[in-house]
Amino acid sequence: MPHATQHADVATAQLDSALRGGPFHVALRAAIAARGLPLQRVQHHLSRHGVKVGVTSLSYWQQGARRPQRPESLRAVRALEEILQLPEESLIRLLAESDAQAPDRRPAHRTYRARLAASGVLDGLLTELGCPSPDGGVHTLGHHERIRVGPGRELAGRESHLIVRAHRDGVDRFVAVHYGDPGCVPARMRVHALENCRTGRVRAHHETGLLVTELLFDTRLGTGDTHLFRYGVEDGTAGVSREYVRGFDTAGGQYALQVRFDVAALPVRCHRFTQHSPAAPRGGRQELALSGRHHSVHLVEPRVRSGMLGIGWDWE
Repeated sequence: MPHATQHADVATAQLDSALRGGPFHVALRAAIAARGLPLQRVQHHLSRHGVKVGVTSLSYWQQGARRPQRPESLRAVRALEEILQLPEESLIRLLAESDAQAPDRRPAHRTYRARLAASGVLDGLLTELGCPSPDGGVHTLGHHERIRVGPGRELAGRESHLIVRAHRDGVDRFVAVHYGDPGCVPARMRVHALENCRTGRVRAHHETGLLVTELLFDTRLGTGDTHLFRYGVEDGTAGVSREYVRGFDTAGGQYALQVRFDVAALPVRCHRFTQHSPAAPRGGRQELALSGRHHSVHLVEPRVRSGMLGIGWDWE
């Protein structure tokens, strides 16, 4: 018995040290060891929380071979804090800190913590609107997005033109999500239904800059039916904008992003980038030439992958 008590004391001390100094995988490994749970039991507890994570992924996480990056994985980290009886946000904090210290990452326009918080808020808003699945029952075949940067270097607005295909019967709406720049005021933003849709319920969350809007179709789609629609968001409520990022939960169709700048606010350089998740380093950097007449840059992805894709720009 004394030996077991000493072992438990050592495991607790190691856990306390890891939670203070990290890194994330060491803290996770120490927490699992301190609770004496095999990975199969951890996986079982996660499933009871409605989160699906494989034993192999859990093993990789605690070895440091992989990091939780996808939204489902980040929800698992929050559930692990409860399952392993850890202080709230203790593992999330270590993920954010290691992300900020990554040597090959440029400073993010929004912090990892802010994006993580927004993902949780978004889940709540979608649930409130009765959205049955993250994709709303449709697959996106094509998405052309146009961003306007105003004379004050602000994100003035954007317009989205989408082609979707229903993968279940009865789809009659699409939930549009706008993620404003830091300092934005979602309550002052406006969503305009421009073609083949009309606006429904609107939900805003000031702290995370999220604006969520139902776009109602005038028809119910059956499985395999396609629909083309267009909507716009008037923003202009934040300060200086430096990038625009679009996230994709799953692989899908074509995506085109165009950023057009006011003639009174032209950047000195622009580039495209990719990112597997808010917690991952950025890659795929490629300089983009600003067109002379239209003051715009663009990118085209014939078939998007899960992750994040965006355009950034420098003012000086």
